[in-house]
Amino acid sequence: MMSLRAIARAAPRVLARPSTFRPAVVRTAAATAARPSFSITQKASAAFSTSALRRAPAGEVDEELAAKLSSELEFETSVKEGETLPASIKDFLENGQFELKDVPGQQDVFLTRNFGNEKITVSFSIADLSSFQEQNFEDDALADEEFEEMNDSRGNGKSGAADLAEEAEEEDMEGGADTDAMPCRLNIVVEKPGKGALNVEAIAQDGTVVVENVYYYKDAKLAHSSSPDAVHAAQDAYPGPAFGSLDEDLQILLERYLEERGITPALALFVPDYMDMKEQKEYLAWLENVRGFVEA
Repeated sequence: MMSLRAIARAAPRVLARPSTFRPAVVRTAAATAARPSFSITQKASAAFSTSALRRAPAGEVDEELAAKLSSELEFETSVKEGETLPASIKDFLENGQFELKDVPGQQDVFLTRNFGNEKITVSFSIADLSSFQEQNFEDDALADEEFEEMNDSRGNGKSGAADLAEEAEEEDMEGGADTDAMPCRLNIVVEKPGKGALNVEAIAQDGTVVVENVYYYKDAKLAHSSSPDAVHAAQDAYPGPAFGSLDEDLQILLERYLEERGITPALALFVPDYMDMKEQKEYLAWLENVRGFVEA
């Protein structure tokens, strides 16, 4: 489902911690009078001195911004301290056959393993998590507008709003609580020496891997490279039919083929949880970096 951290960030935190916002300092007449003034006879060029600009004090908001970043960092750190490593991540890393490559500061995560003479690479990106959260917030805003319009159509009465709220609650109970499970895009590459590669696009969601497309490239580099030439060559290659349009038995066999190579429900559970954990780590690092820059 949608990341609880994202909900916590979006929600007001007045009760969680005091706001660090302070109004800008009002400059009084006395303070203005105490400020040194330039002599009329002072050279005009002095006003444009680059050395004076270099010695200029930091902006008035710098200290306030740094304090706000520190407050946000403290809040996020306290949230992280109360968490434990999800079982899906722990089990997959301890018992899985994939090697994890996660470079701090980068959005993409890679899982690699060998299977016979094949090299298998599975990649996913935390950029998908941000896109999913933005879409959910947009959908929630749209739902609120529709709720208000329906309420207005019923005469703006309290009973109408109560009826709508009750109906929505009943629908949630009937539909279940996990209707907003996050879909995570997987890029799966299976390559053999001198034989090219299969490139599989899939979705990991609710502990299931759903295959969307299966491409074949004679040159395995086309499945990995992001250079303009490689992207253009990959686009020119015949993409094959949509996976859902294939014979049902063929779909089942291709899914079993991938499962033998480690594309399993365990991986489908691991990816969303790891994306959420990595996004939190990158956000903390971002807060640290921005605060350090502002304070420098």
